[in-house]
Amino acid sequence: MQAQEVLRQLRLPELDDLRQYIRGLPTNTLLGMGAVATLTTYWLCTRPRALLPPCDLTMQSVNMQSEENARRSVLNNSDEHMAYYHSDAKTMYEGFLRGLRMSSNGPCLGARKPNQPYEWQSYREVADRAENMGSALLHKGHSQSGDRYIGIFAQNRPEWTISELACYTYSLVAVPLYDTLGAEAIGFIIDKATISTVICDVPEKARMILDCFNEKKQTVKTIVLMEPFDAELVARGQTFGVEVMSLKDFEDLGKTYHHDPVPPKPEDLALICFTSGTTGNPKGAILTHGNIIANTAAFLKITEGKIQASSKDVHISFLPLAHMLERVVQGVILTQGARIGFFQGDIRLLMDDLKELRPTFFPVVPRLLNRMFDKIFSQANTRLKRWMLDLAFQRKLSELNSGVVRRDSIWDKLIFKKVQASLGGRVRVMLTGAAPVSPPVLTFLRVALGCQFYEGYGQTECTAGCSMSLPGDWTAGHVGAPLPCNAIKLVDVEDMNYFAANNEGEVCVKGPNVFLGYLGDPEKTAEAIDKDGWLHTGDVGKWLPNGTLKIIDRKKHIFKLAQGEYIAPEKIENIYNRSDPVAQIFVHGDSLQACLVAIVVPDPDFLPIWIKKRGITGSYLELCKNNDVKNAILEDIQRLGKEAGLKSFEQVRDIALHSEMFSVQNGLLTPTLKAKRTDIRNHFRVQIDELYAGLKV
Repeated sequence: MQAQEVLRQLRLPELDDLRQYIRGLPTNTLLGMGAVATLTTYWLCTRPRALLPPCDLTMQSVNMQSEENARRSVLNNSDEHMAYYHSDAKTMYEGFLRGLRMSSNGPCLGARKPNQPYEWQSYREVADRAENMGSALLHKGHSQSGDRYIGIFAQNRPEWTISELACYTYSLVAVPLYDTLGAEAIGFIIDKATISTVICDVPEKARMILDCFNEKKQTVKTIVLMEPFDAELVARGQTFGVEVMSLKDFEDLGKTYHHDPVPPKPEDLALICFTSGTTGNPKGAILTHGNIIANTAAFLKITEGKIQASSKDVHISFLPLAHMLERVVQGVILTQGARIGFFQGDIRLLMDDLKELRPTFFPVVPRLLNRMFDKIFSQANTRLKRWMLDLAFQRKLSELNSGVVRRDSIWDKLIFKKVQASLGGRVRVMLTGAAPVSPPVLTFLRVALGCQFYEGYGQTECTAGCSMSLPGDWTAGHVGAPLPCNAIKLVDVEDMNYFAANNEGEVCVKGPNVFLGYLGDPEKTAEAIDKDGWLHTGDVGKWLPNGTLKIIDRKKHIFKLAQGEYIAPEKIENIYNRSDPVAQIFVHGDSLQACLVAIVVPDPDFLPIWIKKRGITGSYLELCKNNDVKNAILEDIQRLGKEAGLKSFEQVRDIALHSEMFSVQNGLLTPTLKAKRTDIRNHFRVQIDELYAGLKV
């Protein structure tokens, strides 16, 4: 009855008439109609679904009622900051125990030897080894109320995480060390934290510690080594009163003198993470269990219902464990009962590790993203290939702008499958931080890799992150909204003409993820945290209309030119880095000079392709010495500067090309890959002077 009435209203034939009509159709027509119906049904069932964002993306943060000029995440229901996500995981130790339960004692930590599969230790095996190590530490006289700082001096490997867990199990404090700090800084940290036990991976690092004894008496009494060592090292240690022993013997000692765990409280110290500044001695950021848990909780809150991390997930650990981005990611993974596979220790073998491990979680840094981006475009070396790549990018970009994230489209199968397979083919979550990433690079890789790709911003002093992009917001050029665990406000920087009234100013952070201060340095602590508890980051940010934060400048590293103009070199470098042939650039200005010059490291993969279009060929080293190449690059970066609105005095007047990358190894980058500006300036003093001399001719 109802169907007949609907048909009449729509002026369609009644059901009986419709049946008669269909019976009269030819068989071929009926088959065609059936095929169309089938294909339509298939398309409706398999069409890509947009990822629903957790909030209105046009307003991702809101003004706080309790803090003037401060903003918080819209994901919070009130001005109260999020301190934890799981009620049974308020410390890193409790988080691991939760992971043990969630995984049903599944695989936890894995490592591999060259050309071999990964071998895994279960959650229970890891817990038992941590108890043995922790018991040995207690037997050696360490305790929560006394000698509690334990040095960990190793590359990423299972024993690193087990050593850290040993500290957490008995309320001790881990102090990561890393060799790129140099022997002098290592000695400084050991002395500053009065470290008596250091757990090392290889004998060379033990020797570096003993070398510190040549300068002055150190506090170290025990060195525990993961790898084999010889009698000579033992004898040398004895001359300084230091016992050198193997990790196996140390664990056996703990098994013999086993102690029940001494679980920490959220307010107890977890880590002293020394940050290497561009000048002076490293500063030891004091981080509690509550600090780290708040940061992990914020990530889980932002991604809840979008990622659903589980015990089936796999994370590859290659970013330094001595830094907090990797630490927080591991905290998330272990709390969920997922597994961590470690790279072999050689970054050149990372791609092989990725193919073998096939991770689902993959945190990265911009330098790796730039290399991936350059490699993809260098392979599109014909007009047809470039056209296909551009077409595939545009088609998938339109999907991404609609909120669709996938890697099973026709464009993935034709164009992007190879790059996805190079990462193992299963990556579904990527996270980048630690340094700015170019918006075009980020957008392209979001499209090409077909996974949820987040960008975050922060520093060690707020544990790791204080803002992050939200699911569904795949636009680039900003660092997301405040994390649910903290508020952010902008403070006037008058001498740089940034004012909070204009939604611009120094980025300040407040919340349970903000550190307690610097170890033994109240003066530096007072510089970092003001009397109201706000951490001053030194970065200059801007609120965008949708409530996200954009980092636009750096309060530090500014200088005056001879005519009195202030220059923020990192802003200029970020613009010039968009030039295709530029891999790295250092912009410099002397206070006695009226203009800027720069040192440019061309990209060894992309430069030959880029310059060939201008009729110039040669090896990479030959091109770096070619004056026409230099002028072409100078012209390109000046073009970018003009397009970005740089003032005439902000544009470099001349450049020198250098063929060796700035790196941690040659002392021109910090271990967190930030430019050591003073060291770079001193290193290139001759070239800089020659550039200025040439401009006067």
